[in-house]
Amino acid sequence: MTKIILIRHGETVWNKELKYQGHTDTDLSDEGLRQAELVAGRLANEKLDAVYASDLRRACITAETIAARHGLPVTCLPDLREILFGEWEGLTYEGISGKWPEEYGQLFTRTDEVRIPGGETFRELKERAAGAIGRLVERHSGQTVAVVSHGGTIRTIICAALGIHLNHLWDIRLDNTCVSILEYHPQRTILTLLNDIHHLRPQTKSSI
Repeated sequence: MTKIILIRHGETVWNKELKYQGHTDTDLSDEGLRQAELVAGRLANEKLDAVYASDLRRACITAETIAARHGLPVTCLPDLREILFGEWEGLTYEGISGKWPEEYGQLFTRTDEVRIPGGETFRELKERAAGAIGRLVERHSGQTVAVVSHGGTIRTIICAALGIHLNHLWDIRLDNTCVSILEYHPQRTILTLLNDIHHLRPQTKSSI
């Protein structure tokens, strides 16, 4: 069994401003840096054999913070990038829906088919991201691997692993620095954790 621990990157300023990022290489906000430290603490006791990340800074920095606790390098892979949002990058929901109302509506109703103007389809994203994960599973058979990526990318990886149609992509919630785990067995793939963000919540003492 190979365990893939999927981590979404920490918060960016564009996340706060509700702007589509895609391949735009944005930095973590101060809150995002704090989140990266917290998820690194959350994973400090995991026995990690390798750490991979998208080659965009927001993912690389999150991954480097995690890897530092384990004395591991980070290998950055372009195939783990977010979907290319093309002409939508840097725009808010309102800006996109106002200029491309039909395509924006299809983003949520026909996710499997819509092509973002100047960008990718989610099918193309799934092919490159799931392909990258497949190669990691083969390379690290029997090991535990941390993979830091993006919301859209991780959703397509989960859909590919579990045979979920891409039209259900947005039914999966993924918060910044959430932890999700896929176990790749010879006969099946099992999702054992989804959108775990308990490391971001204040620790409270039990009343018992």
